[in-house]
Amino acid sequence: MLNPTEAKRVMEGALLATTEPLPLGALRRLFDEDIGADTVRRLLLELREEWAGRAVELVHLASGWRFQTRPDFQRYVERMQPEKPPRYSRAVMETLAIVAYRQPVTRGDIEDIRGVAVSPQVIKALEARGWIDAVGHRETPGRPALYGTTKTFLDDLGLRSLEELPPLEEIAQTLQYEPTAVENHVPEAAPEPTNAGEDPSEPAARA
Repeated sequence: MLNPTEAKRVMEGALLATTEPLPLGALRRLFDEDIGADTVRRLLLELREEWAGRAVELVHLASGWRFQTRPDFQRYVERMQPEKPPRYSRAVMETLAIVAYRQPVTRGDIEDIRGVAVSPQVIKALEARGWIDAVGHRETPGRPALYGTTKTFLDDLGLRSLEELPPLEEIAQTLQYEPTAVENHVPEAAPEPTNAGEDPSEPAARA
C-alpha cells in the first residue's frame, strides 16, 4: 500500500511533468489502488504547503491543479521566451469583459452594450484563444449563439470560478472602459469607430 509521502511524490512528479492543470480524476488514476478524492485533496494541500515560499507554487484552478511560477518571478521567466504574448485590441478586451460579467450573451447583446458593431474577427480571436465558447442558443428568431467564458479563461487568470473575478472597475481601468456601459446595459457615451476589417491584435491592453 502506497504511503502518503510516496503518494505526494507521485503527484508532485506528475504535476511537474505537465503545464496543463490536472483534475482530481487524473491524479487519482496515477495509482493502482483506489484513493479517495478527499485523500487526494488533503495530500495536494500538504504539497502546496511544502512548496510555500519558493519561486514555484502549486495552485488550484478551474480545470485542476498546476505548478506555476509565482507572479513576483514571472517577469524573469518571460525573458527566456523569444516571442512576446499577443496583445489584443480594446474591442477584443471589452467584448471579453462583457462576456465574462454578463454571460451568457449573444453577439447582439454585446453590440447593444458597446454601442457599436462587433466584428466577426473579434469573436474569432477570443474563441481561438480559448477564452470564450458558444454555450447554447437563444430561442428567438435566428437562434443566435450564446457565449460564455471557458475554464481556460479562468486558468489563464489563475482563478477557480467566476466568483473570483476582480471587480469590473479594475478591468475597466486597464481597458479604459466605462463600467456603467456593462452594469447598466446601455451604449457607451462615445463609441469608437469599428469595421468588419478591424484587427483584433492591434496594440492595446493585455489580458
